[in-house]
Amino acid sequence: MSPLTFIFGLPLLAALLLALIPRNFRFVIRSLALLATFSSMVIAIVMFWKFSSIEMVRHGFQFQQPQAWSPHSLPSFHVGVDGINLGLIVMGAIVAFAATCVSRRIQTREKEFYILLMLMAGGILGAFASLDLVYFYGFHELALVPTFIMIGVWGRGDNKNFAAYQITLYLSVGALLVLLGLLALYLQLPPGQRTFDIVALTNYFQTRPIGAEAELWIFPLLLFGFGILVSLWPFHTWAPPGYGAAPTATAMMHAGVVKKFGLYGLIRIALPLMPIEAAKWVPILAFLCLGNIIYCGLVAMRQRNLNLLIGNSSVAHMGFAFLGLASLSTIGISGTIFIMVAHGFLAALTFALSGYLDEELKTLDIAEMGGLLRHLPFVGTAMIMAMLAGCGLPGFANFPGEMMVLFGSWDRYPVVVVIAIWGALVIGGVYMLRAIRNIWHGEKSWPAIADPANAWRKLPYVLLLACLILLGCFPSLLTDSFRNSVEPVARMASGEAALALKPARRLPRPAAPGAAPQPEPVAKPTNEVPRLSATNAAPQSARGPVARRNVIGQPALPVKPTNEPPPPAATNAAPQPAPPTPSR
Repeated sequence: MSPLTFIFGLPLLAALLLALIPRNFRFVIRSLALLATFSSMVIAIVMFWKFSSIEMVRHGFQFQQPQAWSPHSLPSFHVGVDGINLGLIVMGAIVAFAATCVSRRIQTREKEFYILLMLMAGGILGAFASLDLVYFYGFHELALVPTFIMIGVWGRGDNKNFAAYQITLYLSVGALLVLLGLLALYLQLPPGQRTFDIVALTNYFQTRPIGAEAELWIFPLLLFGFGILVSLWPFHTWAPPGYGAAPTATAMMHAGVVKKFGLYGLIRIALPLMPIEAAKWVPILAFLCLGNIIYCGLVAMRQRNLNLLIGNSSVAHMGFAFLGLASLSTIGISGTIFIMVAHGFLAALTFALSGYLDEELKTLDIAEMGGLLRHLPFVGTAMIMAMLAGCGLPGFANFPGEMMVLFGSWDRYPVVVVIAIWGALVIGGVYMLRAIRNIWHGEKSWPAIADPANAWRKLPYVLLLACLILLGCFPSLLTDSFRNSVEPVARMASGEAALALKPARRLPRPAAPGAAPQPEPVAKPTNEVPRLSATNAAPQSARGPVARRNVIGQPALPVKPTNEPPPPAATNAAPQPAPPTPSR
């Protein structure tokens, strides 16, 4: 059995067991949730280590487990991991454990809260690991439904019900568009070859591209469906209020992990399978990503609520991820994957620290804070480091990801890159540094607050911060794992794979001005026998090496294999004179 099955199966199994435990066994409920997420995290880290030590197979999947439930069933359980989803699975497992650790202050309906949290963690990890469209989509919906319930029941603030309805409406519309796009993609296969397997779909459409008419309307469905799920501007307005009203663990999981599903779907399905429409839409995508970076950054500058500031900052960071996709380059898409992992740790850390401040201060109004660093040295140091990481400071994981995106996008969108750099350095620096000054510095006194009491309480914050620093100082830990997986996707997305199937025609070289017309070249006689296999097999099909072409670009006629030797050439024969050129 694949370790991927245990990674997402343990939280789901824990959710089932929690439903059987009486609600007054609070210690047992919390301990079981911690054990399930901790075991899932350990297995994911071990899988990451083994994956890194295995020789990569180009565009291959490892730790696969294909399981057909019946010979006639189209949806089949199929999980696997390559460089694209490896980091997302490890990041998701770590964030799930950290989110479970910080949920200790949930006092009402504790049993139901942990059941929904386990469903959320197992669902999104299963979506990242699935290689079947039905499970890919179904696991994501399993992670979305708890989000709506948790905001409505355990949310905070006066607008929590409105935030729950808004996030439900937006994400339901996005999921519906994705469902329509995936079903339309499935129907493009011939009736006898239809399958939901992502690997089979990729191999089929790589050799038999989707028709341009079908791409014309399928790609926009997937682009905007996945884009809404990621909070692409201008469809982002659900994210900041939703994160501001969500309980801490829910905000950590959704902003850090669940939201990356849309970007992963674009990389895995939309861009490589529909390169014609991708080339038409990426300039629009590059323009929209500036809305994330500039507009959401300006909105973050105006926020007085810490959670709303972090929420708008999270949406702004997604602009760099979309810019990397719009580049259609290997380095740009690699930067997007790196940002997805780095932002998962960053968003989870900032929302966890914000939740701790809310529990201690009973407010998230920045104007009421100040002077907290003297009373909360550990939390303050972690929050300052997280905010500097959000500014793209070298040494943290966001820096190498954003640099790869900017370098990969420069050739195609130099103006967009310049504006994005200005937005990150100026706008991002202003609201982050101003928040650091207003929250942590000042003369206010807070005698009744304190840092986490022991190492166990500090563990989730240290774990997330260590991941940010580790990937920031040693980015090759992640880039080495997805290098060989991203390159084929980038080639397919840019249309190079389709062009490789159509050999270029050799056009005649134009004659110099005033030169006499040259006669058509005459093929020289040859005594060479066409090279055949030992069994006189026919030449390779069109899927093999490209057939040799003649001088005017038409394919040469296939040579029929024969066992008869060619007629012997005359020895010492005088060369025949060339035929005279007819007068024009």
